Amino acid sequence: MEIRVAGQIMGSRRAQIPERSLQLSMDRQIGSEPLTLRDLIAMIVLEEVEAFRRRQEERRLLRVLTERQIAEGAERGKIDPGGHEERQWDVDPHEAVRVALQAFEDQLYFVFIDGVQQQHLDQPVRVQSGSRVLFVRLVPLAGG
Repeated sequence: MEIRVAGQIMGSRRAQIPERSLQLSMDRQIGSEPLTLRDLIAMIVLEEVEAFRRRQEERRLLRVLTERQIAEGAERGKIDPGGHEERQWDVDPHEAVRVALQAFEDQLYFVFIDGVQQQHLDQPVRVQSGSRVLFVRLVPLAGG
């Protein structure tokens, strides 16, 4: 199933994390337990960890850049042909899921599915192909 995932950071200059499509594998059978918000967050986090690992591997490969890629990189302020040997991070996917779930419980971010705010990790959620999942991260006020 393909869903759209986006993020917003409240109180930040970079207020929006671009929306992107994410392919989720739905292993649940008809008649089994319903998908919960906890399950959905875990699936999204695991997919993001895997995408991060793929990007790390791609950075290790030396690429030949086109003139357009060079120009786009110059506009962003960084031209990166790859070829990086060092590995940046070794992410434990289960720890990443645990941290994401704890952050939701601590109300560090909210989750909206197709415009409806989700309140509880163990509540059933309805997602379908094309659903939009929005993560809104809250930033505490300075000094408080």
